Amino acid sequence: MAKRRKSSPLEDMLDLVAMLSWWVGVTLGVAGYLLLHWLASPMPVTGVQPGQVAGLVQQAIIKGLATAGQYIVPMICFAGAALSAWRRKQRRTLASDTAQAQSANALNGMSWREFELLVSEAFRLQGFRVAETGGSGPDGGIDLSLTKGTERFLVQCKQWKAFKVGVDVVRELYGVMAAKGATGGFVVTSGRFTAEAKAFAEGRNVQLIDGPSLFAMIQQAKQSMPSAAKPPEKMPAIVQASAAVEPVCPQCGAGMVKRTARKGTNAGGAFWGCSNFPSCRGVRQSL
Repeated sequence: MAKRRKSSPLEDMLDLVAMLSWWVGVTLGVAGYLLLHWLASPMPVTGVQPGQVAGLVQQAIIKGLATAGQYIVPMICFAGAALSAWRRKQRRTLASDTAQAQSANALNGMSWREFELLVSEAFRLQGFRVAETGGSGPDGGIDLSLTKGTERFLVQCKQWKAFKVGVDVVRELYGVMAAKGATGGFVVTSGRFTAEAKAFAEGRNVQLIDGPSLFAMIQQAKQSMPSAAKPPEKMPAIVQASAAVEPVCPQCGAGMVKRTARKGTNAGGAFWGCSNFPSCRGVRQSL
């Protein structure tokens, strides 16, 4: 999404805690205070023996850091917990307002940050656990990391109003999926996708969600949830389509696509063929 300025270690710690549930931040704050307060407590000192000076210096340094840290660390954890709770409220408000809107045009007035929060809440409503990575760092611009059971999915959010999302974005996500061993991926935009992007995603475990599809996904999820605490019993079809995991080619390791046999004893039957065909002719007979 947007490129972030360089941050301090304390800001990085705050962002990390804010990615967790608010109660986790509170627990870390309390545990951090108790541990650091114990380390900062005065220790009885008896007669100093030769060779113990280095140890005493080390203890003094640890005590000094713990004395300051017993207040700083809990403050950061509690601030992160408050930020996490505020983001949770903001996500739910955005999803509720969007679900009540008349059309997908409601997405166009959002900032990139609001759009990212809305997308993260949309996937939470599908039963995913969501980690907001922010799209910075050496992760190929991944904004969200989704987990469900043992499966992991990667998400890129593109809040583009005037331009269509091209094939380069989809190709980049597919490469990161392969590098990180992800089950699948999503590219979500408030706009549309080019024909080349749709053609590249076809047959691969990459789901393209444009503005109208995202709007429909949020509306359907909200309608199937009488309360925010209950996930829908059935995921919308747009997410179910991504749950099918494509096999890996036994010869080159690339993804495989569904094909129909035209010749031989299996004519008319379905099978998995390597996406690198004709350079690679690896197949799997069973679907």
